[in-house]
Amino acid sequence: MDRRLEILLIEDDVELCNELSQLIYMSDDMLLIGATNNAYKAIEIIKDKLPDVLLLDLELSIGCGNGINVLQELRMSPTEKTPYILVITNNTSNTTYEIVRSLGADFIISKHQQDFSPKYVLDFLRIAKPTILGSQKSVATKKNSSTETQEQYERRIKQRISYELNRVGINPKSIGYTYLQDSIRLMLEKPRAGICTAIADIYKKSEPSVERAMQNAINRAWKTSDIESLLTNYTAKISSEKGTPTLTEFICYYANKLRNEY
Repeated sequence: MDRRLEILLIEDDVELCNELSQLIYMSDDMLLIGATNNAYKAIEIIKDKLPDVLLLDLELSIGCGNGINVLQELRMSPTEKTPYILVITNNTSNTTYEIVRSLGADFIISKHQQDFSPKYVLDFLRIAKPTILGSQKSVATKKNSSTETQEQYERRIKQRISYELNRVGINPKSIGYTYLQDSIRLMLEKPRAGICTAIADIYKKSEPSVERAMQNAINRAWKTSDIESLLTNYTAKISSEKGTPTLTEFICYYANKLRNEY
């Protein structure tokens, strides 16, 4: 299987960021290595992570700097691997388009075009993927391009677990959310008994408090989330008497689901 296309998203439209991120998380041919609305932070990530693709918004009005700052920096200080730069923008100025092309942008998609959507953007990248990967030189500091580093794998799994928890309405601000993330990841790595003990040891908390926080996060989601969403996204059988998954059922369900995928 070809390696995933590694993408850095530089965008200040929160809704578009969320939609693109979720589509990438669900794909098996792309990996989101970062997302930011700060041009200067983006440059740091580019130099550190060496993405294959930049999805670059030009006018970061809610963030810091702008897309042209990113293009100028890359022109003045080239990285070991030149990313493919796909500009997605509300700007319709032909003069601006000429500027960004002269600074190294590979393609421009207008957010005003009739068929624009997050799916349209990713479908474009899928068409371009063989050429993008084929034209980039291998980087000595990375593993062979046909493999995924351990860091990339762990980041991808964490993102995937977060996506699943968000779909059923587990509150990401709750401590139980973090415990559930780690519990599913550990169970995915190696099925085990005493998962609450393992999490309690990691966070230096009592086992009952860890168990209570996770079960409360699950119970709260089943009380507040839309029932149709729950039935769609959590397909395991639930005891009609309890009305919510037990902690063990919940963790094992997602660990098994991810194990079958990966």
